[in-house]
Amino acid sequence: MAFAVPMAYQHRHMNAQAFPPPVPGASRPSLAVLIAAPRGFCAGVDRAIHIVELALERWGAPVYVRHEIVHNRFVVDTLKAKGAIFVEELDEVPEGVPVVFSAHGVPKAVPAAAEARGMNYLDATCPLVSKVHRQAERLVDAGRHIFFIGHAGHPEVIGTFGQVPDGVITLIETIDDARNVVASDPNKVGFLTQTTLSVDDTSEMVAELQRRFPGIQGPKGDDICYATSNRQAAVKVMAPRCDLVLVIGAANSSNSQRLREVAEREGAAAYLIRRADDIDWEWFKDVGTLGLTAGASAPEVLVQEVLGALDERFAVTTENITTAIEQVVFKLPRALVSE
Repeated sequence: MAFAVPMAYQHRHMNAQAFPPPVPGASRPSLAVLIAAPRGFCAGVDRAIHIVELALERWGAPVYVRHEIVHNRFVVDTLKAKGAIFVEELDEVPEGVPVVFSAHGVPKAVPAAAEARGMNYLDATCPLVSKVHRQAERLVDAGRHIFFIGHAGHPEVIGTFGQVPDGVITLIETIDDARNVVASDPNKVGFLTQTTLSVDDTSEMVAELQRRFPGIQGPKGDDICYATSNRQAAVKVMAPRCDLVLVIGAANSSNSQRLREVAEREGAAAYLIRRADDIDWEWFKDVGTLGLTAGASAPEVLVQEVLGALDERFAVTTENITTAIEQVVFKLPRALVSE
């Protein structure tokens, strides 16, 4: 039951006290655990965390971070312990200290404000989100109104809307939105999507927009990132064999919530947990096979923590459900790799 765990996360955050030891002499019920692969960190999340860590190494603490670098409390607390300070807006950042923008992307007004103050800033926006930003600019430059499929209030949506002038993007959250949205010129529209959505839901909305607006322009299919698609595909294969699926991730993590929804659609009970001490052991009544996965912002150490908690209570056998091998690596900002 051994898996590679990034060394940066093998430390005091493990909470062995959360789980009572097994009763001596008591037999443990059997539990088959199917472990999805890919799971956990994607290349964009790994890059964003590494940017904060390298900034701390290069300039020392404190390094400020605008918004959560990624949607995971464990990661945020780990970086806080190293000297990162998380704020909501740039006006909370004092003069003379570096600031990092989160992986979700920011409106153009944010780096513009940083430059106006002469701030030393690093943009940790996932390159796949940056690609969506560039696509939005190109569609607007071509005179097209954009239908953006996403979730209101999500930082990625706010960041993308902030790349272009007000009024040129309409948010599409549901299939009903896709069925009812109107355009001043139906022949001059385009579509883009948030990168962390449900593959199936997004495909349905894209198809509806393409039906209603035959001349609509956009990326091939959608902008859902490879990691989101791969993690959902693994759950689709795994969940039909499971009585219960646990998804490790934060409640405000879009891609983690979508993994839970995918598992439920495949017929399994499913719960989103932040880490092992969120488990309600009543969920395991009559459960013979458990599925386990983690959202793209959840480190592998939390998967190991859950496996350790299970092993305290059950006679665990594990099986990896591997549907893809990920080898994507994104470049770091030049300021962190050049001397």
